[in-house]
Amino acid sequence: MKAILRPTYGTADVLRLADIEKPAPADDQILVKVRAASVNPLDWHLMHGTPYLMRLGLGLPKPRSPRLGGDFSGTVESIGSRVSRFKPGDEVFGVARGSFAEYLTISEVRVAAKPAGLTFEQAAALPIAGLTALQALRDKGQVGRGQQVLINGAAGGVGTVAVQIAKSLGADVAAVCSTPNVEFVRSLGAILVFDYTKDDFAVDGRRYDVLLDNVGNRSLADCRRALKPRGVYIGNGGGTPRDNRWGFAMLGSMIHSLVLSWFVSQKLRGILANVNAKDLADLATRVEAGQLIPIVDRRYELSKVPEAIRYLETSRARGKVIIEI
Repeated sequence: MKAILRPTYGTADVLRLADIEKPAPADDQILVKVRAASVNPLDWHLMHGTPYLMRLGLGLPKPRSPRLGGDFSGTVESIGSRVSRFKPGDEVFGVARGSFAEYLTISEVRVAAKPAGLTFEQAAALPIAGLTALQALRDKGQVGRGQQVLINGAAGGVGTVAVQIAKSLGADVAAVCSTPNVEFVRSLGAILVFDYTKDDFAVDGRRYDVLLDNVGNRSLADCRRALKPRGVYIGNGGGTPRDNRWGFAMLGSMIHSLVLSWFVSQKLRGILANVNAKDLADLATRVEAGQLIPIVDRRYELSKVPEAIRYLETSRARGKVIIEI
């Protein structure tokens, strides 16, 4: 089968389309014929091996596993002897290591049934961005009806899902994006949209119950200024591999937020998506209820993964970048 490999760390130039052996599922796994995958910021961090501290787990001096990709959708081709939730022919979506490939194996606990109303491309756009937005707002922010929520970076992969989920939870949603995306973000359900080239949410005077920051381009002090006294700040990374090559800046920011949380009434939190079948099914239910539509920006063939990652690195993607397989 064909797959994208990264034999060493580096830019998208190190990626290669190669023929490798088709995997076989273990007893608790399913074998999926991949129909689509999507590109995430995590992929470019894994490709670069940054922050460098990650390499302690990924492998020194080169990746222990050359496969790349996480989000996927596809069709179950075969199952292990202990798999009970799926059968061959089922259409599924989820998160697996090495999804930039024609086939992959994955534990059934990281997979859910694909919503019937979605294309494979739309379904592949949903897992990591959807889980991040859902768990940030529902669990970290405990967003409920009538609350005021601000999404900074509302036009990207996580942002487009977060605006819709916050609205489905009953919140009044404000959003921050660039000039070309103002009307687009408003169409997703935001009732107030800040064009960051003209407006500054930190000095606007409005205060929010929850602020989900997908960009990391504003100081924590600025974000806290936009929160109510008992508001919740949720940081979802931000920056490119060049911004955090060693990871000390990111680590310092996390420690700063953690320490500061002990001395202020506001809650300062981070988010790292927990991949599980229950929350993937929750996302599917929201799609089927008409509360959520995954946004696809561009589509690339498997051989064009390097080009897709280069586009994602520009930070201009509206929604998700999809790999068609």
